[in-house]
Amino acid sequence: MARRIDVTGTGGVRLAAWEFGDPPKPDPAQDAHGPGDTHGPQDEHGPQDGQDSRDRRDPEAEDGRAAPAGQQVAAPPASNGSPGVLLLHGLMGRASHWACTARWLSGRYRAVALDQRGHGRSDKPPRASFTRDAYVDDAESALEQLGLSPVVLIGHAMGALTAWQLAARRPDLVRGLIICDMRASALGAASQREWAQWFESWPLPFATLADVRKWFGEDDPWVERPNPARGEFYAEVMAESPDGWRPVFDPDQMLRSRETWVYDAHWEELAQVRCPALVVRGLDGELGRAEAQEMVRVLPRGQYAEVADAGHLVHYDQPEAWRAAIQPFLDALDTD
Repeated sequence: MARRIDVTGTGGVRLAAWEFGDPPKPDPAQDAHGPGDTHGPQDEHGPQDGQDSRDRRDPEAEDGRAAPAGQQVAAPPASNGSPGVLLLHGLMGRASHWACTARWLSGRYRAVALDQRGHGRSDKPPRASFTRDAYVDDAESALEQLGLSPVVLIGHAMGALTAWQLAARRPDLVRGLIICDMRASALGAASQREWAQWFESWPLPFATLADVRKWFGEDDPWVERPNPARGEFYAEVMAESPDGWRPVFDPDQMLRSRETWVYDAHWEELAQVRCPALVVRGLDGELGRAEAQEMVRVLPRGQYAEVADAGHLVHYDQPEAWRAAIQPFLDALDTD
């Protein structure tokens, strides 16, 4: 089960958060007084990505209690004593891509995945800010409104960068950090141009979801060999429109989001993360072993794990191995 909780990000952007598993029971005293206030290419999900179909879930399709657009639901605090986990997807992703991981985590944590601005069911205002500060501010606001802190942050790709930037900025809110396949080095202008050209190559609109799966799994010129899982990943981020199937995100907003980090390196912020941190990479992912191990060295309390036979989407490629890689780290956090 997943239920939607609307929270407010910076600039008033409405964000959809999804709580997996049975939610904690609200404080009876709170009930008596009513609810409280709530306020492609060679990286990210680019041409080499794949996805395990077991992670393809649309939370809102599963839960009839989703809040109407614009309505905010007060989030109960984690009053049952369960520690919180916030999961942040990568560029073009959505909270539902974390469903398998989040349900596994919900056995011991209050597990919430966030549709970040411009993604999933969250707002996509044309004039909204898509800077690094905006994404980090949103995650900070979500933590505070959901009552999750001190939290374990788990981020993939762009979401991992947001997670470690927030951990560096607000160490009081974060007790643990898991970085999944995100580079700290600058990617450069050529990478951004590749992405722009890749978006332009999409044959939009797609007539059917089968066409989506086929193009991204077989026909996309960036695909070296057929990859049905990759097609499934992109089918998950499409929505039906009057003329066919189009992405739930605006590609221009994705490029605007991306250009705020690709030209810079992010080693300094890693060095400012005080909590225990685990860097996880897939052996065939975008984060190379040498860079991952240097990230671990720079992190004051860094640890390293790798998942065999996994690409950039580590938690989709090998979900069981991914869980096995992060479980010892989580166990150690819970015994501290």
